[in-house]
Amino acid sequence: MKIENLEKRAEEAVLKFLEGVPFASAELISGESTADGKRPNLFLKICLPDKEQLLVVEIKRSGQPKPAREGVNQILRYKELYPDAYGVLIAPYISSKAASICSQAGVGYLDLAGNCSIAFGQVYIRVDGRPNPFSRDRSLRSLYAPKASRLLRVLLANPIDKVWKVEELSKEADISIGHVSNVKNLLDEREWIEDYEVGFSLSDPNELLREWSKNYSYRKNQFRDFYSLSSVSEIEVEVAESCREFSIEYALTGFSGAARMAPAVRYQRAMAYILGDMDKLAQQIGLKEVKSGANVTLLEPYDKGVFYGSREYDGIPVTSPIQLYLDLKSFRGRGEEAAEALLEQVIKPKW
Repeated sequence: MKIENLEKRAEEAVLKFLEGVPFASAELISGESTADGKRPNLFLKICLPDKEQLLVVEIKRSGQPKPAREGVNQILRYKELYPDAYGVLIAPYISSKAASICSQAGVGYLDLAGNCSIAFGQVYIRVDGRPNPFSRDRSLRSLYAPKASRLLRVLLANPIDKVWKVEELSKEADISIGHVSNVKNLLDEREWIEDYEVGFSLSDPNELLREWSKNYSYRKNQFRDFYSLSSVSEIEVEVAESCREFSIEYALTGFSGAARMAPAVRYQRAMAYILGDMDKLAQQIGLKEVKSGANVTLLEPYDKGVFYGSREYDGIPVTSPIQLYLDLKSFRGRGEEAAEALLEQVIKPKW
């Protein structure tokens, strides 16, 4: 994550935090280096009413689990020199998993959003729930960008114990080897993959899918709403027949897909991805474009990756369970209910 003057901002953040403790005063001092030549990013002497407390501060540009774990380990090495020192990890934003890593190691943390957990001497302050001001940072955009998401679909659509080589994944996801490597690094930073001598495999599919769904909406696609006099089931068949006639690539999604994979709720709107002449298709089956009262939604995919892993039900293609889950989660209430049914009945058993 690129944050201007991160070290300076981290120093200001920890000093401002300590200013809020009326019975403590802080002074920046110099510290010794460890055997491997590492020195704390910040070293402070805190004067409390009954004693002096040393603070060693490690600053990381990312608060994701892997860099957080590296930072915690470095703090623990500092404590070999200063056994009574209290360690604090600072990053632009500390993820929940990184916070747990700190807590388990007895290390405090503070981020630039104001979240913290610090406890030494008479000082105990914890702040949770402040939103990530860097939620649109470059790494997040890169991980869920159209081409990167092709790789995520491949990993999630296959058994998680499958070991992938970069070249193999590049061909399967239809993206460059360099792009695979970049996405792999982002997944590794979050500790969502396991590295082996011959490749890597996905280790935390639940967390990956959960975070992806938070950063996804079917509205990423261009969509148009229509009304038809036909029933929903008739519309789905008409769309399928016309797409085959015009050689248009298509696949049902939303509740149309869920009804075939893991029926959980009744629905009154057909939904499908269409990669072709949507106007020609609408005219062929008598769809009228409307702003309200629609019973058909056709989506022009934001990337062809939405079709990866599609499967047929009674001769009609339906998007993969992963894509279907993402689209359903975009609909509050019944959509989320259908998505969770799909996760338990279809997706997890495949993992």
